[in-house]
Amino acid sequence: MPRVLVVDDDPMVCVAIEVCLRRKGFEVTIADGGEAGMRALDSADFDVMLIDVFMPHMRGFESIRMFSERKPDVPVIAMSGYAFANSERAPDFLRMTIELGAACCLRKPFTPDALLATVNQCIDKPTESARISK
Repeated sequence: MPRVLVVDDDPMVCVAIEVCLRRKGFEVTIADGGEAGMRALDSADFDVMLIDVFMPHMRGFESIRMFSERKPDVPVIAMSGYAFANSERAPDFLRMTIELGAACCLRKPFTPDALLATVNQCIDKPTESARISK
């Protein structure tokens, strides 16, 4: 049974991801924020990590970099719904996470199918080139 660590400060996002993945046979650990995610990494092994890019107490991309450095063999899927409204020159935060170690990215809100496809891709082919799913 593949083990997934979900690190997000939004309980609704965590519940939705947990329900979706458990129904497909994944073992899911939820961490409410970056510090809890780091503690979970110290106490268990995971096959993939889903990490929210913007959480309290971790500035910007710090969480992606830290999780990637702590467990470099475990693929990180960066998640974010953050966007600048009406800005043509808005930075693409998810693309930036690839440079910091993320294997794949998910733009919130995402569908259950996109979630499952991305998680399975990272578990099946963790060294495949990074990609962003919507």
